[in-house]
Amino acid sequence: MRLFGGIPTTDRGLVHMLNAFFWGLLATSSLIVGGLIACRFTLGNRTLGAIMAFGAGTLISAVSYELTFESIQVGKGTGYPAFGLFAGALVFYLSDRLIERFRGGDHAEGGGSAHSKLVIPMVLAIILDGIPESIVIGLGISEGGHISLAMLVAVFISNLPEAIAGSIGMKAGGAGRRRILLLWVIIALVCALASIAGFSLFGAASDRWLSFIQAFAGGAILMMLANSMIPEAYEHGGKLAGVFTVLGFAISVTIVVLERT
Repeated sequence: MRLFGGIPTTDRGLVHMLNAFFWGLLATSSLIVGGLIACRFTLGNRTLGAIMAFGAGTLISAVSYELTFESIQVGKGTGYPAFGLFAGALVFYLSDRLIERFRGGDHAEGGGSAHSKLVIPMVLAIILDGIPESIVIGLGISEGGHISLAMLVAVFISNLPEAIAGSIGMKAGGAGRRRILLLWVIIALVCALASIAGFSLFGAASDRWLSFIQAFAGGAILMMLANSMIPEAYEHGGKLAGVFTVLGFAISVTIVVLERT
């Protein structure tokens, strides 16, 4: 997918940088959409669980085919993919534990309080997997002037339920609509800037470090899925969560297959 690829210009680097920023912002704009939905509508637990499960399915596909597999191909025989995978998982785990200690643990009872306690871990998850994802999007622009549609769709869809859940928690904690939306706008812009960093700073990196970055993103995402997104999807959606997880995975894999044929 290209945005400015057909526009004649003497500064192709600037054009590709704008490409990276645009696609990074588009991928994370679902954070703002999710905030708007949560502020305007009241979603049932089953609906929220189904959305989270669908997003989890698309992310599982993205981690498998767009991050881990490509990381192994790029860094084959170097050990960097394994190093990056476990480094991403470890960084997420330690950061999550640090936040949990800062919050004094999650001992809240009741729906609104429980949602409120999940806000900081959820925002942490969005940042920890959103920035590496955005860097990967920028790397795609750097390597060939295009991005993976499957990766873009997976990031967009997975951010939506996280933003909805986080916004519900902030509302339960007394945050106003402007404050909630401002937070998502800031995070979306930070991730879009990370796409530029992926293009400009990591574009000249060696294959080893490129494989490390991709695997790092995969490790962080897997930790987020296992610790936050999938348990929340099952808690809210029940047995239906499994159906939507498979559906999200199948659609994402279909996009990958269509892209590569």
